Amino acid sequence: MKKRWALALPVVLAAGTVLGACGKGAGSNSSDFHIGMVTDQGGIDDKSFNQSAWEGIEKYGKDHDMKKGTDFKYIQSTSQSEFEPNLSKFVDADYDLTYGIGFYLEDAIQQMAEENPKSRFALVDSLLLDKNSKPVFLDNVVNITFREEQGSFLMGVIAAKQTKTNKVGFVGGANSPLIKKFENGFKAGVKAANPKVEVYSQYAGSFNEADKGSTIASAMYDKGADVIYTAAGGTGNGVFTEAKNRKKKGQDVWVIGVDRDQYQEGMPENVTLTSMVKRVDVATYDISKRTEKGNFPGGKEIVYGLKENAIGLSPTKKNLSKEELAAVDEWKKKISDGEVNVPKTDDEFASFSVK
Repeated sequence: MKKRWALALPVVLAAGTVLGACGKGAGSNSSDFHIGMVTDQGGIDDKSFNQSAWEGIEKYGKDHDMKKGTDFKYIQSTSQSEFEPNLSKFVDADYDLTYGIGFYLEDAIQQMAEENPKSRFALVDSLLLDKNSKPVFLDNVVNITFREEQGSFLMGVIAAKQTKTNKVGFVGGANSPLIKKFENGFKAGVKAANPKVEVYSQYAGSFNEADKGSTIASAMYDKGADVIYTAAGGTGNGVFTEAKNRKKKGQDVWVIGVDRDQYQEGMPENVTLTSMVKRVDVATYDISKRTEKGNFPGGKEIVYGLKENAIGLSPTKKNLSKEELAAVDEWKKKISDGEVNVPKTDDEFASFSVK
């Protein structure tokens, strides 16, 4: 404990000059409510998960006349060793709510929450776990998760309808229970729409290595896949790069984006078929609102899915056919009505079937 703080002390002291005047009781131009956000290694401009989370906080701040950079602020992490020091900056500045974005921050959030029981944290995309991988619920931490498998199922339906080679791909970041939800939901949607379609799956082991994403995508396209769904953060940017390079040469390939509308990422070659929008911004806005109103849902898991309009199809639909859109609506209703239970794990997918 003492050793850990000794190591972090230079960072924390330096942070004091940055955030020291940002907490409660700051100047007259400051709000009474303060929100902090610590990114994972994907960074604030990953065009995906972290960016979406920040957009929700930013919108909440604007809607409530909060000052960017003081009342609400983010700190970008470039390595896992920075998670705890970055979180501690908001704790020391007495922020009312601090978000940790991504499952990589599990240990750091748990450590900081246990050491600072009066500080409130939100862990996005994961649950705190003990050494036996069982959930741990702390009163000062809200666990925010999503039904990614539901939206990924719809992406699988679209891919199966779109493919002309009967081969599609999935590129994941880290091979984790979270990203497995994307993969298995996608494979289930493909299977439901057209069981003859083959799905290639591969993990990059990282969320911030675009070169790896490009290499994996290249191999999949070479094997005949003409649609690739990526759930890999910044690594997924490499999938778009590879698709654009191939489209320039006349190859008809597509990418399905993730977390936010990634239509622009596919331009100017127009390779984004659609995106599975995971509205992290809906969640961060909602939890910020609850907390400021005195209803911080500490010690709970708050799950967002199709019913909460936090999971679904991106607004840009110009590359989708009427048939594909109709199929999405059909399957979305079945999922929302409970007729289809979308698999999250490999075991669940192995036994998945639709009538």
